[in-house]
Amino acid sequence: MKKSFVAFLSAALIVSGCKTSEKTSKTATDPSVAVIGGQPVNENEFVYVYNKNNSSAPDAYTEKSIKEYLDLYINFKLKVKEAESLGIDTTTSFKRELEGYRKQLAQPYLTEKGVTEQLIKEAYERMKEEVKAAHILINVSPDADPKDTLAAFNKINEIRQKALSGESFEKLAKQYSQDPSAKTNGGDLGYFTALQMVYPFEDAAYKTPVGQISQPVKTRFGYHIIQVKDKRKSQGQVRVAHIMVRATSGTAEADSLAAKQKIDEIYTKVQKGEDWNQLANQFSDDVNSKSKGGELPWFSTGRMIPSFEDAAFGLEVNQVSKPVQTPYGWHVIKLLEKKGLEPFEELEPTLKAKVSKDSRSELNKTRLIERLKRENNFTENVKSLELAISKTDSSLLEGKWNFTPDTKNNPVLFNVGKQNYTVNDFLTFVKEKQRPRKNSSIAQYVKILYKEYADQQLLGYEESHLADKYVDYKMLVKEYRDGILLFQLMDEKVWSKAIEDTTGLKSYFNQNRDKFKWDRRVDAVIFNVKDKATLEKLKAELAKGKFEVKDQKLSAVNYKANNSDIEDSYKKELDKVVSQLQKDKNLVLELSASAEAKEPATLSLMRGAGVYNYIKSKGVDSTRIIIKDLGKGTPKKTEAEKNADRKVGLVVYSTSKKVLENTFNQNAPLTLQVTEGKFQKGDNEILNAIEWKEGTSQIEKDGRIYFIKINKVEEPRPKTFEESRGLAISDYQTYLEQEWIKDMKKKYPVSINEPEIQKLVKTKN
Repeated sequence: MKKSFVAFLSAALIVSGCKTSEKTSKTATDPSVAVIGGQPVNENEFVYVYNKNNSSAPDAYTEKSIKEYLDLYINFKLKVKEAESLGIDTTTSFKRELEGYRKQLAQPYLTEKGVTEQLIKEAYERMKEEVKAAHILINVSPDADPKDTLAAFNKINEIRQKALSGESFEKLAKQYSQDPSAKTNGGDLGYFTALQMVYPFEDAAYKTPVGQISQPVKTRFGYHIIQVKDKRKSQGQVRVAHIMVRATSGTAEADSLAAKQKIDEIYTKVQKGEDWNQLANQFSDDVNSKSKGGELPWFSTGRMIPSFEDAAFGLEVNQVSKPVQTPYGWHVIKLLEKKGLEPFEELEPTLKAKVSKDSRSELNKTRLIERLKRENNFTENVKSLELAISKTDSSLLEGKWNFTPDTKNNPVLFNVGKQNYTVNDFLTFVKEKQRPRKNSSIAQYVKILYKEYADQQLLGYEESHLADKYVDYKMLVKEYRDGILLFQLMDEKVWSKAIEDTTGLKSYFNQNRDKFKWDRRVDAVIFNVKDKATLEKLKAELAKGKFEVKDQKLSAVNYKANNSDIEDSYKKELDKVVSQLQKDKNLVLELSASAEAKEPATLSLMRGAGVYNYIKSKGVDSTRIIIKDLGKGTPKKTEAEKNADRKVGLVVYSTSKKVLENTFNQNAPLTLQVTEGKFQKGDNEILNAIEWKEGTSQIEKDGRIYFIKINKVEEPRPKTFEESRGLAISDYQTYLEQEWIKDMKKKYPVSINEPEIQKLVKTKN
């Protein structure tokens, strides 16, 4: 039931992105399909929810389908009514949670869907082409004072006129551009495609013909002019591997020469056919890719240094470039794969996500605000804004301005629909939002905050009226409200109660023992091996009875001469072992004398019994601590050997056959697969194919060998309470819910409007 409720909310979220244009409609009469505790169940509401969950069902709108769903819906409404009667809908936590969901559900409605679709398609069309351009930038902040903005515009326009009159664009870029890279590259940006530049810049570049210079373009960085040098068809994407020898621009001449000699030698080795992956691992200075054969992620035009990119796109698959220099050093590049632009249908989800985060999303917001102003009759009072500006002073630019509302002179600043927003409202917002500002006038800063405030109120007004405009939104919010309401009550009355009420659970189990039974079962292990040679090796390992856990490498424990105390540094090692033994009951620990010991292991361990006793003191059963006896009759030790420090080795074994997978699959992952446990008929297709009797059997299927060992066959029997706990809790939850619904139907009598149900069946069919 708990999972069903989560799924119910998830389904509601999915639907929230659809039908955003469907407006709310009202009918003169709105009949009910049922009455719960005197409260009618609205037919339109029921039909809406029914359609969402059943419209595509083959039996949709049959009498049986409608009545079955109405029964479920009435049970849902009973729980909501009970939650309301307990006042859950008035709690702060409920209101906070609902508000969070409401804002989530509102997002798809607070966007210009047509604009987004247009921008996605435009981006895809532009990705079919690549533009080569250079630019000159004059910096100016987006919210700079108008006089500074004008000065920047005049400056970029002056530079543009110089370029148009024939002066070298490259020289002008080096002389005037405030893009730091222009000093070295003359403003050259190389080739780029859609979604790689800020949108206004991209837009101007794609709209300017080859060989021409754009009009001044304003971005968040300032004003640009763009010289378009070339346009070409998209090169698609490539996946390459490279071997790099580092040599940056500041490298000494001798080192730079050595780097070039080294890359030439590597290139010669590649040409002779030496293993590429080994060469990359041995010689590449790119630490992130050398261990992977120098492999880099897929990239398209504009993502790499131009010289690297040009070399990569100029190769055929498996071809290797001659040494290529970049600011990072020297490279030899091997082309692994090349592909063109994916179809629009494949790229659409990715493009949608990028467009929503890209600077072009501002265009969407601008269009939305424009629409909201029109639809809600937005009007503003210029004189009121001037009054608001006059009430501020220079402390605002320091972020320290204070404001006391003027109760006598508080005119309307603007209105949205029937809602008025006053000067006091706005200046309160200004006081809260103010931050220290540089290079701005008071009036300019107030106007920036005014736009932010007006946009915020327009969006807020629209959000608060979505339920009046869109039936889908209204119903979704209602579903979430009702869902949140009953969630807490369901947890209290059903989910947690079934788990915590141990007495009630056991009583339910005892009264319904016939529901909890084991069919005939086998305790078995299934070994899925790749070939006969592997099977023979497996049988040899199985004969040992216990299997070393290879990934549990433990250090030997040192003892000082004639002292059985364990050093503190080794106790931490032993604590790790104990932790593993406590977690996995299949593990056992073997203790033995180290290889250099010259006396029987058992005697060594008797003298150094600290390990045995320490592990046992942690609650590990002594049967899981094995002392390995290397035998007796070893030579007598000298006095020096008796007094020497000694070591005790530790090896972890498991009795679970599953451990063998690690041993056999070290070199080839699918050499062995082990499945062990208890199985009923139908649980495993391999067991279904053999006779159930103790012992071993072997079959071949789909090119694999299955070696099966059945340890025990168990005849049908009732399950114990512990064996049935999970299923019993689930059944008990269902029982508790049914009993709770019976009680609520007594508290809130339910009546069905049968004529209306029949009319619904007839009309819809």
